[in-house]
Order: sequence, then structure tokens, then C-alpha cells
Amino acid sequence: MSIYRTIGEVEEQYLRDHPEEVDDYITVLFDEYAENGDTAALLSSLRVVSRVKGVSRVAEASGLSRKGVQKALSENGNPQFSSVNAIMHAMGYRLTPQKLPAANHTS
Repeated sequence: MSIYRTIGEVEEQYLRDHPEEVDDYITVLFDEYAENGDTAALLSSLRVVSRVKGVSRVAEASGLSRKGVQKALSENGNPQFSSVNAIMHAMGYRLTPQKLPAANHTS
């Protein structure tokens, strides 16, 4: 019987094997989120990164419990901004604004 892996498991293994790719992965996932607003996909991808970096270490550094990190990054999660910010900082990143082209917003 074949055992199939989920895309998240494949991504996680790839990032474990290629840790130098994590920065680009995070950049792409936030670019995609900016384009499509798919919160579940963003949280799922951040969950992959948290597993690669170690959920326990991320939890400790963020001041959240391990369960709190997992809940915040679940597909059905509705995390507070402060939780996502703390998790991002714990993983070694920060949320920064990027100016949109004039056609994409109101002045």
C-alpha cells in the first residue's frame, strides 16, 4: 500500500533539506497572500515554516504556548495580529509595509 504525503509535508521536507530557501519561501507566500488574500494558505505555509524552525522553539521565543502557536497557524485559525507578529519575530522575521502601485489603492 502506498503512503502519500500532503503538500505541506513535501514543502516541510524540502525546506528542511534546503534551509537557505526559507527566506524566499516566506517572501513568496506573503506576495501570494497580498495578491489573493487567502488567509488559510498563508497560515498553512507559516505552520510549515514553524515546524521547520521547531514549534517548541518558536513558542518559547514568541511567548505563546506550543498549542497557541499551532492554534494560531491552523487552517481555521483566526489569530490576533499580535500573535502572528510574535510568531514571525520568533522565526526571525518581521512584518513590514510595502507601498502598492498607485492603481491598487485609493489616495
